[in-house]
Amino acid sequence: MDCRAVIDDAIASIRTPDASAREEALALQARLTKPAGALGRLEELAVWAAGVAREASPLFEKPVIVVAAADHGVAAEGVSAYPQDVTWQMVANFLRGGAAVNVLARQCGAEVRVVDAGVARDFDDSGVHNAKLRRGTDSMTRGAAMSRAEAETLVARGIAYAQALRGEGYDAFALGDMGIGNTTAAAAVTSVLAGVPPRVATGRGTGIDDAAFARKLAAIEMAIDVNRPDPSDAIDVLAKVGGFEIAFLAGVMVGAASTGAPVVLDGYPTTASALVAAARGAVASEYMLASHMSAEPGHRFALAHLGLRPLLDLEMRLGEGSGATLALSLLAAALRLPREMATFDSAGVSRSISGTRPEA
Repeated sequence: MDCRAVIDDAIASIRTPDASAREEALALQARLTKPAGALGRLEELAVWAAGVAREASPLFEKPVIVVAAADHGVAAEGVSAYPQDVTWQMVANFLRGGAAVNVLARQCGAEVRVVDAGVARDFDDSGVHNAKLRRGTDSMTRGAAMSRAEAETLVARGIAYAQALRGEGYDAFALGDMGIGNTTAAAAVTSVLAGVPPRVATGRGTGIDDAAFARKLAAIEMAIDVNRPDPSDAIDVLAKVGGFEIAFLAGVMVGAASTGAPVVLDGYPTTASALVAAARGAVASEYMLASHMSAEPGHRFALAHLGLRPLLDLEMRLGEGSGATLALSLLAAALRLPREMATFDSAGVSRSISGTRPEA
């Protein structure tokens, strides 16, 4: 089966979340010993998850964090505060368990899976899933970052990887990214697919100074001008101004949704992947959960375009899956509550009278 067929088949297999399961989850929330709506977005999370899992009171007991890494040719334009070698060095750090995402994963009981989607260095480590086509994209300021065939191949490989992880029993996905220069690609993808000017979509990434910011913005504007990506064709946008890890993670989202698993987004690059995934299969966005609002200014526009509201706003801009991993803990809490709380009837607690909501 060719890559385009893999993508089309996965998209076609995504089902709309189950409305009756959500109705049952809502009814269960109304029976729990609390004022209606008193747990706020935790209640919303539980109801959302019920539709995704197609049961009123699900648990996701084996979460996985997929961290995809790749290098970007645009990094040569001086758009980051860090040298490109940091990409492979951080992959090595993930494998040693020393990064922030590893610490947070241990805290929430999730496993970290590391993917080489196009790092400018090879890894002789069984802990790395090798999805690489080549060592980094071309500079999008001079032409397409990758070919359309490469973009489709990486998306298809992401789909296959997600489906394989489901076969291993993983039931919830959180996403992370690593790649020097990838907020430049994320801003370019967001500018085109969400329809916002590059200046609005572009932030300071790793904490760049004014001169580097000017180079970054100029690189994005030049890339869009040179490549003329078609906003009605997400694969065209991905190929011309995206990144290999962005392509792979877009595939993971489609693959996870095709198997009925929830997907927790992290920051800007993973949300750029979500823009691609949702453009190819709109129902995929119904399986997505926005973990946090990144400090990158374009992130809010990407989330708004997807119709997603983040759970947290901690001024984070690390990536790696750090925000997504925090959200996994919130999701687990939201799902435990309706399973373990007493109902009004079982606890012998009086309900509110006259249909009014009791004061807290």
